[in-house]
Amino acid sequence: QVQLVESGGGLVQAGGSLKLSCVVSASSGRTSNSYYMAWFRQAPGKEPESIGSITYTGTTYYADSVKGRFTISRDNAKSTVYLQMHSLEPADTGIYTCAAGRLTHYKLPSRRELDFWGQGTQVTVSS
Repeated sequence: QVQLVESGGGLVQAGGSLKLSCVVSASSGRTSNSYYMAWFRQAPGKEPESIGSITYTGTTYYADSVKGRFTISRDNAKSTVYLQMHSLEPADTGIYTCAAGRLTHYKLPSRRELDFWGQGTQVTVSS
């Protein structure tokens, strides 16, 4: 079983910054620090959208809506993936969820391409 736990969400004013963390734990099987990782977000009343992803070796992919403002990184020794967010806008408000995949795709992933999901953390950006 693979467990993902996000943290770091909260309330921030427009223009502010937040850094989210996602810790991956695996009781058996593939090493917890070797998964293909991705971040998704879901605004109220909308479908989840892919924010970005990162391979085991650190190659990143970003949605156009966040490129230049968000940065995904990972610390494999800590089995942790990060989402650093700058210049936040009210449109960034939503539940942010990290996900892990057993296979690597060199592009933004769809939800169908991820295997394990966290429960999400709320990010609220006030105008």
